[in-house]
Amino acid sequence: MATMKSVQTGTAGQIDIVDVERPRPGPKDVLVRIRACGICGTDVTFLRMGGMPARAHLGGALVPVALGHEPAGQIVEVGAEVTGLKAGDRVVVNPQDAPTGIIGCGGRYGGMSEYLLIENAVPGRSVAVFPDTVPFDVASLNEPMAVALHCVNRSGAQPSEKVVVFGAGPIGLGAAIWLKLRGVAHVTVVDVLPDRLRTALAVGADAVIDSAEEDVAARLTELHGQSTNALGQPRPGTDVYIDAAGAAAVFDTVVGAAKWGARLVMVAVQKKGTEIDLGGMLRSELTLIASQGYPTEIFEVTPQLVEHHERFARLISHRVPSAEADHAFELALTPGAAEKVVVTFDA
Repeated sequence: MATMKSVQTGTAGQIDIVDVERPRPGPKDVLVRIRACGICGTDVTFLRMGGMPARAHLGGALVPVALGHEPAGQIVEVGAEVTGLKAGDRVVVNPQDAPTGIIGCGGRYGGMSEYLLIENAVPGRSVAVFPDTVPFDVASLNEPMAVALHCVNRSGAQPSEKVVVFGAGPIGLGAAIWLKLRGVAHVTVVDVLPDRLRTALAVGADAVIDSAEEDVAARLTELHGQSTNALGQPRPGTDVYIDAAGAAAVFDTVVGAAKWGARLVMVAVQKKGTEIDLGGMLRSELTLIASQGYPTEIFEVTPQLVEHHERFARLISHRVPSAEADHAFELALTPGAAEKVVVTFDA
């Protein structure tokens, strides 16, 4: 029986690199040798919990999770009935298309493994091919950048509008890139970490705000001009707010600053519930828009990721070999220690 290494968690705060059976592709499947896999906030949540809750009929107890839903790799075996794909193709993966469950999020397989089985492989649905001009580590950003693009699509931001993004993590920075690529006039990024704000400027943000040191509303008024809410009270001229931080303070700031008709897009997972000033929302007719996943965007991003790969590469702060996966997760667990961590696998 051929085996492979796979990164899992089954104990709170502990990463396990285990030997598991290497999957064998059926006639409709392909086997991908993983070359890079990003670490997401969801992976960190599973690590903190020591797994994920089982379904209710199983008692809801925590069960171990094979981690990794941001993989990129190279096809090494192709089932006899697969068309449009061949050995040697470099591919990114749609983790939500797997029939045995979402890859790396409770499904049978995790992308942070030496090999990944793509069941019922169909180009453009389960995988997308990318050229060798793009490094595998950058290609692994495909999934989170799809999340960021869906958020921007949900915002409906127009070229003439002014947008502020709260949170300069990978999703927030990705949103800033997509906003500028679609021609949005002015994009401001807000964070409390100077290194992240420098990265925001490097990827094309027009301005940044350190919310630990600056009055956000006052600075936005300087940047976006002055407008009013429905009662005529002065407010920044910002059209769209994007919450990629997941902190209660963001909602408070936006509701207090929103002009008449502004929009707030929530893409971050809220770390804990918060009371919302509904009266404040009413005074501005603030529209709250939720953004979840990537209903259509998973491979819509791929061509632009290829075209602008050097720009997207700036989002990666750490590349860690798979043998040191525990260190990679330690970085991801430590606030402020890393922006985007990608685990790499030897050729």
